[in-house]
Amino acid sequence: MGATDKLIRSIIGIIIAILYYSGIITGTLAIVLLAFAIIFLLTSFISFCPLYTTFRHKHQ
Repeated sequence: MGATDKLIRSIIGIIIAILYYSGIITGTLAIVLLAFAIIFLLTSFISFCPLYTTFRHKHQ
């Protein structure tokens, strides 16, 4: 995972958290987006996204 990817994931996670805590997003949408925010932040901190291994093309 590159530096740009980490930065984008972190920014998206922080924006979602701000929207939630300021009351702009609520209900089920808020819960789903918070789950994504947590995943984005965790994957940016550990520099690994499991989906990358799933979608990576293998060269033969």
